Amino acid sequence: MRIVLLSLLAACASSPELEVPAKRPNVVLVLVDDLGYFDLGCYGNPAVATPRIDGFSQQAVRFTDGYAAAPVCSPTRASIMTGKSPARVRITNHAPDQERFQPDDAVLAPAPMHDRLPLEEVTLAEHLSAAGYDTAFMGKWHLAPQHIPDAHEWYPDQQGFDVNLGGNGDGGPGHFFAPYRFPNLESRAEGEYLPYRIGEEAVAFLEGHADDEDPFFLALWHYTVHWPIEAPEELVEEYESRGVGPGVKMPEYAAMTEALDQVFGRVLDALERTGLAEDTLLIFTSDNGALLSVADLGPLRKAKGYLYEGGIRVPFMVRWPGVTEPGRVDPTPILSTDLFPTILTACGVPLPDDYCGDGADLVPLLGGGSLDRAAIHFHYPNYAFHRSNRLGGAIRAGRYKLIERFDDGSLELFDLEEDLGEQRNLAADQPALAEDLRRQLVAWRAEVDAAMPTPIR
Repeated sequence: MRIVLLSLLAACASSPELEVPAKRPNVVLVLVDDLGYFDLGCYGNPAVATPRIDGFSQQAVRFTDGYAAAPVCSPTRASIMTGKSPARVRITNHAPDQERFQPDDAVLAPAPMHDRLPLEEVTLAEHLSAAGYDTAFMGKWHLAPQHIPDAHEWYPDQQGFDVNLGGNGDGGPGHFFAPYRFPNLESRAEGEYLPYRIGEEAVAFLEGHADDEDPFFLALWHYTVHWPIEAPEELVEEYESRGVGPGVKMPEYAAMTEALDQVFGRVLDALERTGLAEDTLLIFTSDNGALLSVADLGPLRKAKGYLYEGGIRVPFMVRWPGVTEPGRVDPTPILSTDLFPTILTACGVPLPDDYCGDGADLVPLLGGGSLDRAAIHFHYPNYAFHRSNRLGGAIRAGRYKLIERFDDGSLELFDLEEDLGEQRNLAADQPALAEDLRRQLVAWRAEVDAAMPTPIR
């Protein structure tokens, strides 16, 4: 039996008969920007066509309780690259926005944070590169500063990636149709659609490694389906003709999601065509929940920028031939921070001696074992772009989730098995449980040395 102990998280994963392939796998990590939990057919959307992703879900383990480490993008991206919680790495909001989104009537100033991933952090890509992996980054990075002369010093190619196409400090592309504004991804033709172009680059990378002996790590971190909401005209027209309804709140967004599905299908086809599929660990997830104004989030409460489930619960699927059981549905709560130790373990790369343990190694869980983790934690002490969120933290322990508000210390307790939409606050009915979870959350913040907001005087 394999046991992994992870500091305060006390996470143990076990699988008595797990056999990991002897050959080191390639890794393709697909991270979509702002893809909501109910945006895909395989997660319950009745109206948006995502046949390739839905088909992949039948080949993979599909997690029903997968979480992004934060309700906005930069913290989640930092958690994947470092294996550290956003609170520990001190990237707790979308870089570089801070006071700009503070409401006029705010009683708290946001917690201080980094506006870039410090170069002192040894990233997932750096660990894999040192172990002989070819590494490539394509898409949205958003872990570098913006609009300063030396911003490129924090780009992906300075953080362990051999190739960087499109990764910089920007949170969005400005426009999804060429010409692009990226310094490291020139458009080829007027009107070229960015998701298709990124897909073409990913396919070319895979085809170029069909006969290589060295394994590779491809971080395919899409700018889509982030604002501005733009999609090919023929897809938009298709959804406009159907009109809005369950599953479609904005036709352009539905079209954008279908275009994403097409790109993912091309990547799947390239893996099969090159013979790489059987030796590739393929992960598909999102950096946070969907934007409230464009997506139908179903029963989930709120959306991107909030600590409710709509902001942090995301699609999360993993296919590793020979390890994962095709079509298995797993309700274990997992989060993006877990990808760091999981990928390193899968690739036969030892975890750093000083690894903090904020993420759990999911390899045994992927093989059909279990994960015994007491809780997962969230820290969002900053204002989101919409200025309507309340600063706070959250903890999920089993079926229960507690949200603590920093402005007045109030608590919200939800039973997610009975109330996925978080409509019934049980804090007054179960005060002992609410207080116990609050104490656990406070202890975790102390463990990770979380920065806190300060009163405005």
